[in-house]
Amino acid sequence: MIKEIREPLIFEISEAGKRAAELPALDVPAKKDLLAGVPLRGELEGFPEVSETEITRHFTRLSQKNYCVDMGIYPLGSCTMKYNPKINERLSAHPAFAGSHPLAADDLVQGNLEVLKKLEDCLCEIAGMDAFTLQPAAGAHGELTGMMLIRAALEARGNARKHVLIPDSAHGTNPSSAHICGYTVKEIKSNESGTIDLASLEAAMTDDVAALMVTNPNTLGVFESDICRIAEIVHAKGGLVYMDGANMNALTGIVRPGDMGVDVMHINLHKTFSTPHGGGGPGSGPVGVKKELVPFLPVPVIVEKGGRFALDFDRPGTIGRVRAYFGNFSVVIRALCYILTLGPKGVREIAEFAVLNANYIRKSLEGDYHLKYATASMHECVFSDKYQKEFGVTNLDIAKRLIDYGVHPPTMSFPLIVHGALMIEPTETESRRDIDHFIDAMKAIAKEARENPDILHAAPHITYVSRLDEVAAAKFPVLRWEKKA
Repeated sequence: MIKEIREPLIFEISEAGKRAAELPALDVPAKKDLLAGVPLRGELEGFPEVSETEITRHFTRLSQKNYCVDMGIYPLGSCTMKYNPKINERLSAHPAFAGSHPLAADDLVQGNLEVLKKLEDCLCEIAGMDAFTLQPAAGAHGELTGMMLIRAALEARGNARKHVLIPDSAHGTNPSSAHICGYTVKEIKSNESGTIDLASLEAAMTDDVAALMVTNPNTLGVFESDICRIAEIVHAKGGLVYMDGANMNALTGIVRPGDMGVDVMHINLHKTFSTPHGGGGPGSGPVGVKKELVPFLPVPVIVEKGGRFALDFDRPGTIGRVRAYFGNFSVVIRALCYILTLGPKGVREIAEFAVLNANYIRKSLEGDYHLKYATASMHECVFSDKYQKEFGVTNLDIAKRLIDYGVHPPTMSFPLIVHGALMIEPTETESRRDIDHFIDAMKAIAKEARENPDILHAAPHITYVSRLDEVAAAKFPVLRWEKKA
């Protein structure tokens, strides 16, 4: 591979006296108090001085080095980093949507309210739930909202209970959501298939258990095939079933959680129904509920009366607002556009293609990388670095080496029940050509691990910055650049 030309730092381009523009002298009296009281940053010593051409070309070149889903596969397991159709972006940026004010009167935003209500109806149909709230701003926020709803419903029955059961294959934020709502968490171990052990669940399910939080498909990419029996066990003791729907990418149009005994769930709009995300946002985690929990939904609730849409705040049992206004509206627009563009047939194909792509990768790599669980995968597959460790190569080495092959690494070291995990999710939007490129890179790396492991230990080789000491970087961050004499 040819090492790319290194792009210098903006400080290294700097030459004293250079400017992007030179303004003429003032021809009016100077006023020095215009910014009085405004906190301004003082002059930085050694601040870069460059021409407009240099600064434009520098940041343009850097931007072209930034890997993104528009350039290639982004196989982050659990994250569902799919390609995002550009029509979604154009609609969400339409002035009629982007320029509307969240405090505008109902009569002035009938179109916006119709969009919100239409998406709620679509999600109810897809998930098999009776109602949805679009307020939660992300998946973990949806989990918290769902657990707040469960607690409110159980308190209305007369006993909020004490514990929440969470499988070891669930998403990592589930325990926090339960704890914040005042519950202690008890872990349910997975069986040899990577699914919930029914005997362990039955033993743990007592009258003190408020709910089971189950991720389905779970973080191993495995569908909980006993989900209906699981729901029966929980319901028999008066508990409720919360489903983490972050992996709905594998289920849309095929099965509905509400039909499997799930009482409350969240869906990550930004994952399942397309929004550019990562690095903290934007996101959206709508929560769907069955009839018993409808009275407790956050306010306001959007209602339709005589062909007009209104906001209903008169909900005596509500848990209150969980977010200002109506949630992340631009994400809602993108999700509704994605659903309506695909239609019922396309919504089903999301799951079919996502599962097909993941199993194609699994089958292609199963001889080169270790699979802890033999159970068939859904939308993602989880390998480990067990075979490569025989040659001193870890999952971190594999991930860093993938960068040299022009591929973004998959999720590493998660779920925790697979040591040295490599969690791969291609999503439904990837072509066979791009998936084959990823597979070829993974196979080449497996061969390198056997024959030349040192090349992996030093990877990546083509990036501007060589491999960082990530432990030292976390403990001793350097936050200011100092120009050497």
